[in-house]
Order: sequence, then structure tokens, then C-alpha cells
Amino acid sequence: MPAHPPSRRAGGARRNAGARQPLPLLGGLSADEFLRDYWQKKPLLIRGAFPGFGNDLDRQGMLGLAARDDVESRLVSLADGGWQLRRGPFTAASARRWGKPWSLLVQGVNLVTAVGDELLRQFDFIPYARLDDLMVSYATDGGGVGPHFDNYDVFLLQGSGRRRWQIGRQRDKTLVDGLPLRILKDFRPTREWVLEPGDMLYLPPDWAHDGVAIGDCMTWSIGFRAPPADEIVQGFLTYLQDSLCVPGIYRDPDLQPQAHPGEIPAAMVARIEHMLAAVRWNRDTVRDFLGCQLTEPKPHVFFDPPGHPLSANRFTALVRRRGLRLDARSQLLFSGRHFFLNGEKLQVPAGWQSALKQLADRRVLAAADLPADLAPAHAWYGDGFLHPA
Repeated sequence: MPAHPPSRRAGGARRNAGARQPLPLLGGLSADEFLRDYWQKKPLLIRGAFPGFGNDLDRQGMLGLAARDDVESRLVSLADGGWQLRRGPFTAASARRWGKPWSLLVQGVNLVTAVGDELLRQFDFIPYARLDDLMVSYATDGGGVGPHFDNYDVFLLQGSGRRRWQIGRQRDKTLVDGLPLRILKDFRPTREWVLEPGDMLYLPPDWAHDGVAIGDCMTWSIGFRAPPADEIVQGFLTYLQDSLCVPGIYRDPDLQPQAHPGEIPAAMVARIEHMLAAVRWNRDTVRDFLGCQLTEPKPHVFFDPPGHPLSANRFTALVRRRGLRLDARSQLLFSGRHFFLNGEKLQVPAGWQSALKQLADRRVLAAADLPADLAPAHAWYGDGFLHPA
């Protein structure tokens, strides 16, 4: 793999004329063509999407990530002829005892490695609001996680080694009972490819697939969230619970004796119905819910304030020379004039609208684009949300 994936174009370039330019990572398709013809419609195999890819992370690097308690990792193996699943962190020494074949899966590699974050930003022709994370898997010969289907869009980029992929658009989604993994009971593939380093396969949601390592290999999975409707509704109801305040208490000053004390009074049902009618929302409520929900850090993600924080004056002098960059773990999104950072709606400081849009799009802000007042940036720096570039 090159020292870095191909550099990104300036923020916004793909949103207009750039969206019609051929992209090597899409096999020469433009963003417009890919989204029109393939996104959530059909698979796409791209040979040589990232030429020379695959050397920035090796087995030892993967084991090092899997040993961290701030990184989510899983081990899938076929020991003793049956599927087994274990969750990390793992010690490097324990790898010698893993029964082969095995696959080590590490989530959120974009949050803890610069190359992972840079790779993820290559896909900025898809809104960051849909972006989930970068998972990397290291598998020994014959390793995999079994035939399965995902409820989200994914780009499967081959790193080192080779992997055989079989895919199929089958209706039977019955799973094998009693397993710790969601493995299809009757997988019937219709297409098959062997991916070499730098090759990439795009799969829409619900396409069954099975990847098996040919020798030791690594696969980088760029996933895009597509939460189920019930999960969105439950999250929204929780958001309403936390954000709404309906005044008053239940009252029934005209209560009358009734023949059956065990019966719920019809008048009580009507009064509660009236109280619940006060729970209302509009598009602004939905926007704020989405902004907070989509930028909320995952449970295992924590921010570390700087160990020796710069004073406001030293911070200002430094960023005036070098600019700002978001921490890899920070999520910054906006909708119109409303901005959301790491699960919270921002009170946007005066003069920061344009700068925050650039920071959300590019993840960096050049010194020339900094607002006059850098006090807000110093506060976010103190929280560990951003840093001098």
C-alpha cells in the first residue's frame, strides 16, 4: 500500500462538477454514475481501485490494535469444526493458541490510525451522515466469518494477500440455529471472484456473501450505516423523552363513584389522551435528533484532553500558523445553519458558520480560513475534540 491513499480533492469539489469526474477508486465511474447505477442497487467489482494497497498495517499491527481496551475486536475461528466467537482485547501471545483457521476483526480502525482515517475520507462522495466506520480483518488461510448478509452498504477492499468472495441475491435468509454468528443456513452463491491487493467489491444491503482467505490476508471494510426503522424510532422516542417537558399533573376534580372499582374510567383514558397530544415534533426536532444521534461517539470512544494544554495565547499563535484539524474520533455534521459535534448541538459562535462547514467537509481548516475569535476552538481543543494541524 502507498504511504497514504490518494489525496482527497478540496472539500466540495465532488458536489458540483467534480461529481461527474471519473474516479479511479470506482473503476473510472464518476460519483454520479456510481450513485445512479450501483448504490443500494447492485454489486460492483473494481479491479485495482487502490493500486499497491496493503502494507500500512500488518499482522503485528493488528494484534497491537486488538490488545487495546479502547478498540473493539473480535476473534472468529473454526476450532474443532465449529464456529466460535471471542471478544477482545487480546494479548499478542494468545494468538499462538488460536485454532486455525481464524479471523481477527478490528472495528473503528479509522479512529486510531491516520491511514485508516485518510482511507475513509476517500469515500466522501457519500455523505458523512451515512458513514459508519472502517473494520479491518486479518485471516489465516481458510479463515472467514461464514456466509452472511449485512443490513448496510459496504466496500470490501483487499489489503495484503488474496480472498475468494462468493455472493448471491437470495431470498432465504434463514440462519443456522445455536451459533454465536449470523450464518446463513442455505447459502447459494451466484457469482465468485478472487480479490488481489487493491481490488475492491461494493455490496448493497442484504446481498449474501462469504469471503474465505487464500493464504493469510487482510480485508478493509468501509461500512455505511443503515439502521433499521424500529431502531430509529426507539432512538427518536428516547430523544423526545430527554428533550421534552410537558407541564401539569393528572387531575380529576369531577371524579364520580363507579360500579366497578377495577375498571379504568373512560374519562381517565380521555384525559391521558389529551396529555399525550401535547407531545409534538416537527422537522426541526427530527433534524436536531439526527444531528445528535449521528455524531454521538460509540460507547467505547472517549476523548482525552491534552496532557499539557496550551494556553489560549500559545494555542492562538500556533493555529494561526498551522490551522486546525478535527480529532479522528470527532464527528462534526451540519444541516443548514445548525451544527452538531460529538452528540451535542453547538451554539455556533459569531463568525464561525463558514469555518465550521469547511471543518465538517474537509476535517481540517487552513490558517487562512480561521475566524477572528479562536476562543471557541481553544475550548474544543481542551475537550480533545480538535488539535492544531
